[in-house]
Amino acid sequence: MAEANNRKLLELRPLPRETLKSLRKFYRIGLTYSSNALEGNSLTETETKVVIEDGLTINGKPLRDIYEAVGHAKAYDHIHKLAKNKELTETDILKLHKLFYSQMDFKNAGHYRTVPVFISGSKYTVTPPKNIPTEMAKFVQWYNKNEQKMNPVEFAARVHKKFVFIHPFIDGNGRMARLLMNLTLLRNEYTITIIPAIRRMDYVAALENAHTKEDVFVDFIANCVVETQNDLLRLLKNSGIKAEDVSKANSTKKNVQESLFTEIKEHPGQNAPTLSAKLFLSLRTTQRYLKTLINDEKIEFRGVPKNGGYWQK
Repeated sequence: MAEANNRKLLELRPLPRETLKSLRKFYRIGLTYSSNALEGNSLTETETKVVIEDGLTINGKPLRDIYEAVGHAKAYDHIHKLAKNKELTETDILKLHKLFYSQMDFKNAGHYRTVPVFISGSKYTVTPPKNIPTEMAKFVQWYNKNEQKMNPVEFAARVHKKFVFIHPFIDGNGRMARLLMNLTLLRNEYTITIIPAIRRMDYVAALENAHTKEDVFVDFIANCVVETQNDLLRLLKNSGIKAEDVSKANSTKKNVQESLFTEIKEHPGQNAPTLSAKLFLSLRTTQRYLKTLINDEKIEFRGVPKNGGYWQK
């Protein structure tokens, strides 16, 4: 279902610039609210919007809750930048945590923890402090090795699970796991996925069961992906954007593909990240168009994966 829904959403791309901008703001509030609410933040969705977009404090609300909203919004903005990168690095993860956590605890923001921590309600322990650097290096290596080999939704769920089980930071690990999960989905041309606060018990139970039954958690995340996709499809339909408008979208896609081909023709040897930046496309979108051009025998890739580039055939 998630793949079928994603195909429907991809058919509607590229969305009008203003529509895309408003959707990004929509999920900036929605994801910030839901992810913080899962951890006990007391701000409502409306209050979260006021804090983030208007820069106002809420009378009677803890200052930490406000800092969490502002920090999460900054981290959310950053994952859209990271989605364009070729690979994920430990530096990316540390910066993401620093953006989220600096106002709560500047000293520990962006640094791996050096003390033991425990997850309340769980019978399982997390990685000891001395092993965190090694485990995080392995995590990033696993991520970059497997991202293109697995189903995007399953991979995103496993990213979330692996990160939480390491628990590398003194605080904010759950929100970081959900940010990394959504970064993974964005990198693979899926939309932002929200885990509703009302499903907190199901979420915690699925994550606990993932220690022995990983598929339980993968299925839970897949269900959240589908529900979020269905909500987005309804939003787009109600806004007047319909699947029947594919012909118009295809016309735009053709123009993008032609622009990509022209760029390669005039400046041969560029790699996907460079082309992505020049044409203001996500890396995965650029790679999808490149694959089409290769299948049409218009271009070819020369050189080794890390240092090669694309040339007119």
